[in-house]
Amino acid sequence: MTTPPTPLPANPTDEPSIQIGALVPLTRPGWTEAGRHLLAGLELAARDINDTGGIAGKPLELIVRETAADPHRAAAAVDELAHLGVTALAGEYHSVAARAGAIRADALGLPYLCSSAVLDTLTDQPTEWVARLSPPQSRGWQTYADFLLGAGHTHIAVAAEPSLYWASGTRILRDHLTQHGASVTELDMRTLTPTALCDALADRHATALLLLVGHPEPAVPIVKAVRADPRLSHILIGAPAGQPEFTARTTQLGDDGAAIPFLRYLPEHLTPLGTRAEKTLREHLAQAPSFVAYEGYDTITVLAQLLRPHSTNRPRTTPPWPHISVEGTRGQIQFSRTPGNSVWQWTWPPIQIVGRDPAKPDHFRILHTG
Repeated sequence: MTTPPTPLPANPTDEPSIQIGALVPLTRPGWTEAGRHLLAGLELAARDINDTGGIAGKPLELIVRETAADPHRAAAAVDELAHLGVTALAGEYHSVAARAGAIRADALGLPYLCSSAVLDTLTDQPTEWVARLSPPQSRGWQTYADFLLGAGHTHIAVAAEPSLYWASGTRILRDHLTQHGASVTELDMRTLTPTALCDALADRHATALLLLVGHPEPAVPIVKAVRADPRLSHILIGAPAGQPEFTARTTQLGDDGAAIPFLRYLPEHLTPLGTRAEKTLREHLAQAPSFVAYEGYDTITVLAQLLRPHSTNRPRTTPPWPHISVEGTRGQIQFSRTPGNSVWQWTWPPIQIVGRDPAKPDHFRILHTG
């Protein structure tokens, strides 16, 4: 179990607070390091807002609930937070948990700004109550497919486990890659050992292997097996979902964890707000903040602007997402509708494909932008 980070201090006040519920994965099987970074960003933004007068003169208070990446726990947390009277919801990293939370928020008429989850269909039907900051999976994963094509990969294998998120990603990759003459072979990791996977990759002459599986199992054994197999010395290992962003992956894989391209949502340069936040986040996390920490910070920054006209009361009408325009850590944030997307969407969040530099594993090389 990962110990949650010590909460960032906030200035005490006697004023009634504006409460925002935060959904965060802090225990397994959730990606706990992502949860730590997300919570650090949420808390820092709340502290910064309180340091500058709060929202309409009232302090902002985060009410944090653990999801452990479990959709049932996420939905139950939304019900509990609504009962407690929170004004809005923030957070979540895992798409399946965020989707469950978004569906409940929509049913309850509770504004929810999703920080990190990317599933195109976060809700079953279009909703006015839910928005998100991360790009939809179709945009991000098509960008990843374009990177593969540009690097000359036409025989791609996907090592996958059953999941709505992984299945959606596989479908996006296959649809985009096959339109451009590439082949995609899906390998079911419920039935294959890492050794058997290596045999299948060699038999199919794959040039790229994408890991759409859990971490550390079976991702770490797969990477180690492929790296050790001389038949596969040419193969690119990729992890579109972004796990190599976090230090736990590097610690467990060592040199084998370098040069694994992944998606992250950062610009080439942070905004002035992002530069200020980066310094404090780095000190608090004792490491470089990931893109997830900035997503957390931006979530609270947006919600503070959204809630200012409502004081402590929960908005009785649908949130005015299309009228929001606020500087975040990674750019100017505005929301619009996009085809096939059931929620309001930050129109142009930045997308990068990066990999850790084999010569300097704590440094990232930008390989492609979209």
